[in-house]
Amino acid sequence: MVILCALLLLVADSSDVRTIIEGSVFNNSGQPVHGANVYLEHTYEGTSTDADGFFSFATRHSGSQQIIVQALGYKTQAVQVHINGNTIHITIQLKEQVTALHAVSITAGVIEASDESRAVVLRPVDIVTTPAAMGDIVGAFKTLPGTSEVGNDGRLFVRGGDASETGIYIDGLKVGSAFRTTAPNVPSRTRFNPNLFKGSFFSTGGYSAEYGQALSSVLSLQTVDIPLRTQTDLSMITVGGGLNHTQVWDSSSLMVSANLLDLNPYHSVVNQNFDWVRSPYGRDAELSFRRRFGKNTMAKGYLYHDTGGMSLWNNTGHSDEKELIDIKNGFNYGQATVRYVGTDVIYRGGVSYTDNSETFLIDDFSLNASHRLLHAKMVSEKLFSERFSLKSGVELYLKNYTESFRSESISRSFRDEQYNLFSEGDYVFSNTFTARAGLRTGYSNLTGRQWLHPRLSVTYRLPEYMGQISMAAGVFNQFPEPGFRVLETGLEPIISRHLILNYLVSKNNRTFRAEAFYKDYNGLMTYQGPRFQYEQIQQKGDGVVRGFDFFYRDQASLSNTEFWISYSFINNERWYAGFSDRVQPSFSPRHNGSAVIKRFVRSLKSQVGLSLIVNDGYVYTDPRQPGEMNSKTKPYANLSMSWSFLPRPNVIIHLASSNIPGRDNIFGYNYTETQTSGNLQGIPVRSPAPRFIMLGIFITFSSDKNANQLNNL
Repeated sequence: MVILCALLLLVADSSDVRTIIEGSVFNNSGQPVHGANVYLEHTYEGTSTDADGFFSFATRHSGSQQIIVQALGYKTQAVQVHINGNTIHITIQLKEQVTALHAVSITAGVIEASDESRAVVLRPVDIVTTPAAMGDIVGAFKTLPGTSEVGNDGRLFVRGGDASETGIYIDGLKVGSAFRTTAPNVPSRTRFNPNLFKGSFFSTGGYSAEYGQALSSVLSLQTVDIPLRTQTDLSMITVGGGLNHTQVWDSSSLMVSANLLDLNPYHSVVNQNFDWVRSPYGRDAELSFRRRFGKNTMAKGYLYHDTGGMSLWNNTGHSDEKELIDIKNGFNYGQATVRYVGTDVIYRGGVSYTDNSETFLIDDFSLNASHRLLHAKMVSEKLFSERFSLKSGVELYLKNYTESFRSESISRSFRDEQYNLFSEGDYVFSNTFTARAGLRTGYSNLTGRQWLHPRLSVTYRLPEYMGQISMAAGVFNQFPEPGFRVLETGLEPIISRHLILNYLVSKNNRTFRAEAFYKDYNGLMTYQGPRFQYEQIQQKGDGVVRGFDFFYRDQASLSNTEFWISYSFINNERWYAGFSDRVQPSFSPRHNGSAVIKRFVRSLKSQVGLSLIVNDGYVYTDPRQPGEMNSKTKPYANLSMSWSFLPRPNVIIHLASSNIPGRDNIFGYNYTETQTSGNLQGIPVRSPAPRFIMLGIFITFSSDKNANQLNNL
């Protein structure tokens, strides 16, 4: 019996033979991977690597087996081994797993505002609730770094470029004449209703090869897909009103709206610096249709019509004389787009058409101008692997411009067809390094001119919680304004080159962004004479812009409060227009700052906000002193406020005011010769009024009694 028990123990001991499996795990760079799981497939036998990447464990299994190695941020790897009782030594190299969660994105020159963005800097609601914006989409962007406030113009000036150097797109399609036509020194506004959009892409330079014909900046607005609910919105404000109805079905929607703008009643109550004959007015209507086909395809259609005008007495070359300026404007815009999203490919395309007509009457001088632009685009975005994607597209621009002088029986026009191809690849080298390279080529049949311009962006993520750095560079072009091309059809594109270095860190709802930039110009327009009467038109101008900007946004430090602060230094030297050498342009202040704070006060059912925009003043030429651009105005400051009160969830009372202290901001001086003494007298250029005040009531009717228009204020 004793012998039998001893034999059984011997058999049991021989069946418990263990094999040692040991080795090391490294990454692509040869660095040890700490904490990787190493185990036999379909078993519980395994271990984790130590700080040196070393592992060791024992197994009772034998024969051919799979060793599985897993680590966060790396691809899972399987290694085939044969277990025969001898110690096994292996070395395993893991490949980095690139995922949307960990990979970095390009940030140089880019400020995104969309629900899908991983690093949101400005959300869609911010665009329309910024006090300084006064309901204008572009107004909110003037509080961001790189922009300059030019209060007597109203358009978007970015990093030393004039307003014509910013291209505005809706769903990737170019909008011609996006701003309303105005008289000199009367600020303009964008035409489109903020509630049409869900997000934006704002580039202050170095932008994608998809976009062209913009020397300084691109603002691309993305429209809402299918709204959440059926509702009717009624708006009543001190300068007009509007009615909007949105009908939503299972897979489609239809939006119809009409709006009226008339400043005549407002101007009859609030004193103005201008001598208005007919205050600015406008009427618009829009229709938007959305349809989803299956899960992958979205089609959109949009139509917009706008008419308006104004009339005022303007100072002439003599201080005691004025001239009558009368302006009428008719605008039509339409676009259709389609987007298909597959497993690893996206196809999108569409066509837009802009028809803008303007009539100017300046005393006995009468001009009709017509701008027509057709833009068609097709784009494919293909994901070839988790590391490489390619975006390619083709574009067509058809441009027609006509101007006729009825008083002089003169008519002139031009037509240009531009064909563009672009391709841009993104390669993710690792979760810390991403590169984007692109080319954009084009041809103009009016000039016979071809071009090929490169674009490059790279981003590197620093160690944890330290943020990331990006660099962007590229060559960009844009044809001169139509008023020049209609006189000299052989004018070539103006060229600018961008170089941007960016640092971004975003953590715990706090964002800090800093950029340094360099931009130069070749082929800027030089000429003599006023608009519509240009003479000696040449392209011998040039320019250099250098600077840096900072941006900080905080949504966490103060309860129910968020704020952002920005500063931009723009050193701009530009030889253009009638100047004899490089000067600092009047539209480009050197120091620009802004601050915005918004707080929701629950006890008052209110959202209150303050915004401050400042700069160091505008340069101008005083003909009584030697040189050009030899003087500067006092610093500009605009402190604005807004208050949104919700007496009921579906009713909002909104009050907003610009320039609360009533500061006398001056944008320059026009020098006139008096008839009596022949002396030069400087007449300051001011805003139409010291401040603008808006009071509005916004009511929403829907089955959801809590729905309102807060996002659209």
